[in-house]
Parts: sequence; structure tokens; C-alpha cells
Amino acid sequence: MALTNQQFESIMRGYELTQNRNRRLLEERETEVYRNIPEYQKLVESTGSLAKACAKKLLDGDEQALVVLKNELAELSSQKKKLLIKHGYQADYLDPIYSCALCCDTGYVSGHDGSPQEKCRCFRQKEISLLYEQSNIQKIIEKENFSTLSFDYYEGEDRRRFQEAVRISLDFVQNFEQDYQNLFFYGTVGTGKSFLSGCIARELLQAGHSVIYFSASGLFDTLARYSFDAKNKETLYNFYKDLYNCDLVIIDDLGTEVTNSFVTSQLFGCLNERILRRKATIISTNLNLEELRDRYSDRIFSRITSNFTICKLSGPDIRIYKKRMRK
Repeated sequence: MALTNQQFESIMRGYELTQNRNRRLLEERETEVYRNIPEYQKLVESTGSLAKACAKKLLDGDEQALVVLKNELAELSSQKKKLLIKHGYQADYLDPIYSCALCCDTGYVSGHDGSPQEKCRCFRQKEISLLYEQSNIQKIIEKENFSTLSFDYYEGEDRRRFQEAVRISLDFVQNFEQDYQNLFFYGTVGTGKSFLSGCIARELLQAGHSVIYFSASGLFDTLARYSFDAKNKETLYNFYKDLYNCDLVIIDDLGTEVTNSFVTSQLFGCLNERILRRKATIISTNLNLEELRDRYSDRIFSRITSNFTICKLSGPDIRIYKKRMRK
């Protein structure tokens, strides 16, 4: 599936707005610093004088002029940082501001080994959000994240299980780039499975990783729609490409879909490919392990139990409890 021209232009306009916003913020910071630290502005102005002096020396044949200028600019930079720190600012307070440091808010990064520019990770996530209608995960992470997490709804063994699941989730996020992991959350309805998936998604999205979120029914409906339409071969190929290569795929509510041979084969293919490529997957389900084995193939059960960290959650339905509390 490829972006339409309108979708591409929408993403690029977003980058332009981000650049303008960050540029204005930097200008506001500069105005503030110049007002509070007049000496800083003098150092900035002296940079131009040094450059002019260097140009004159070069014209006069001084081959060491650039070396001298480099050393003088380094000293000026050091003095400016010291001034900022002395007056209570961070040393990088007036450094360029970027929402994405990888591409400097352009959407593109230099290719490997001098190859042409390629889409940045942040561009890929914007693309994913447009192509695969990721509105559900956006709604979840807006209000549900690690900062809103509470153990107050759990008691006894239920509480210990949730605490362990939180610890595992935090470890998953903190070691995401170094340690390949998959998570399988299972248990009764409303015990925090989707909540923890959303918490993890939020942290990884903010760190610049690509995340695709699907309800199980939504995933298999999409696969069926593309698979049984001969005109959609290219779209299906691109969808598989994203599904297999995305940094994290979340499959929520596994078991709520209509399970048949097509679903079973597609689920196995997705899990197997992502395991082979060492791409992280999170699955949440209300099924217990015995029901999982009975509903899907032994191969799927084996892939999950062998390659996923299994987290069992239990307790009352928190969503119902919250509704009662509000009333």
C-alpha cells in the first residue's frame, strides 16, 4: 500500500509546521537569553568578526587561518555554554530544536554507505498511521500510559501478577534496542492487558520506533480483504512488508476474531516471520493457554510459548470498577 499524493503532502506539511514551531521556540529562547545575559549576545556578534578576519587572512595567503578560526570558534562555544550554565540554563538551551533528532524534522535521513536518502523512522510511523488507521492506539496512549498506572485496583495474587507484568513491560521498553523480546498478556477481561500494551506503544513511539496496532479481528479482516482481491496483489505485498518489518506489532484481543484455517495460517505466518526477523510482537488475549492451544494449531502454540514472555493477569474488571466509582 502506497501513500497517495495528498497523504504524502499532508505528512510533509506536518514537517514544515514542526520546523516553523521549533524555529519560533528557538527565537524566543534567544531573545530571552540576550535580554538576561548581554555578554552572551556580544559573544555571538564576535563570531561574525572572526569569520571576516579569517577571510582576509586567507586572501593574504595565510594557510593557517582556518585552523586558527576553528580553535577560536571552539573557545567561543565553550564560553557561551559556561555563561548559560552560570545563569541557570542548560548548556544546550540554544542548540537547534528538533522533534526528531535523526532527520532534523525533514522526514529523511542519509542512506547507508552513501546510498540515496531514505525515509526516517518518524516518517515511517506517520505513514503507518495513515495507511493502517491507527486511531485506536492513539486514543489509548493519550490517556493510558505508565504515568497513570495504579496498583490500587488489585489485591493479593492479582496485585503481584500485575506488578510483575509492569516490571516486565518496563524492562521490555528499556532494553528494546538491545534485547529482542516478545510479550504475551493473557487473563480475564479488564485486567490491564491492553493498558500495558498501550503503555509500551507510547514509550516506543516517543523514542522514534514504528508501531502497528491491530485488534485481532481488524488484522485478519484486512489480510482477507487484500488476499482475496486479485487487484490488490501489490497492496498485499506492501502490507506484509510493513507487518513483518515494523519495529513492534501489537495484536490485541486475539480470540475475538472468527477463527478458521485462513486465520490460523496467517497468524502463524506473521508470528514466524517476525520471530525469524527478530522483530518484537505483543499479543493480548482473554483466552487461557489451554484454550489458545485448542483454538489454534500446535505450531502457533509452540511459537508463542517458546518465543514469548508469558504474563498472566487476573482480578476484577477494572473498567466496570471505574464506572461504579464515577457513579
